[in-house]
Amino acid sequence: MLKAKRVVLHSRPGKNGHPVPEDFRVEETVKPSELKEGEVLVRTLYLSVDPYMRCRMNDDTGADYLLPWRLEEPVDGGGVGIVEVNPEMVNGHLSYFLGAVGMPGLTALLGVREKGHATPGTNQTMVVSGAAGACGSIAGQIGRLDGCERVVGICGSDQKCQTLVTELGFTSAINYKKGDISSALKEHCPKGIDIYFDNVGGPISDAVISQMNTDGHVILCGQISQYNKDVPYPPPLSEDTQDSLRFKNITRERFVVLNYMEKHKEGLLQLSHWVKTGQIKVLETVVNGIENMGDAFCSMMTGGNVGKQIVKISD
Repeated sequence: MLKAKRVVLHSRPGKNGHPVPEDFRVEETVKPSELKEGEVLVRTLYLSVDPYMRCRMNDDTGADYLLPWRLEEPVDGGGVGIVEVNPEMVNGHLSYFLGAVGMPGLTALLGVREKGHATPGTNQTMVVSGAAGACGSIAGQIGRLDGCERVVGICGSDQKCQTLVTELGFTSAINYKKGDISSALKEHCPKGIDIYFDNVGGPISDAVISQMNTDGHVILCGQISQYNKDVPYPPPLSEDTQDSLRFKNITRERFVVLNYMEKHKEGLLQLSHWVKTGQIKVLETVVNGIENMGDAFCSMMTGGNVGKQIVKISD
């Protein structure tokens, strides 16, 4: 028998509650050492924690493509092990398969390409909320690579703002926790906003949409500010925001990366090329030990990460 550790969902925070590390429990288990036909034994190197997992903590996820985690059963998600991985795609950085060359990277790439409609030479301005996270940090860089004249990130600290500009090539960045977000947007986006990669929803998104140009595009990727509330997805908009979308002919369509499975292979190859050539920079926040998975998840949900939050299990 083989000994292993697993993380189970110990309790639900409730639809309107905030998750705490104690909602998860680490337990030891044993598995048969002999494999059955079609099985492989994978030694886990990294585990992923992502915002969508908050929905899976509820007994009803609110999304038909997401199943809820069951109480006292192992939680599942993305991970990287020593089987079935080609390290050359990420220059040996296997954890990148959970971020820049994985689901977050694909979400950024296909979101920008399918819903953003960036057009080189048209002097477009792109704004990214949650810009220092796993998806937003990649989306902004793709917006720049796809020809946007200005790429402005919104995040929650001066240090994150500096990182976006000096390391990732954003034109500028706004700390939404300091000053008036609407005034800051007018300063950093003097020609208005053409493309908005929305990771957060709520008042920040209302402020961005109010300053968007006619025929602009909202990439509805995530609404992390609303995930601890019992509201439908996507959450309802204020009347003023709905009026802005309607009167300015702004598209705002729900984006689900799983709807573009036929483009995943090509997308991963493109992301791999950008990473290997240095055109996309990758940021990670690493927590060591499976016992710290709950802490890592809760930290990520409150913006404690820069880039992709991962849990390192073994070397």
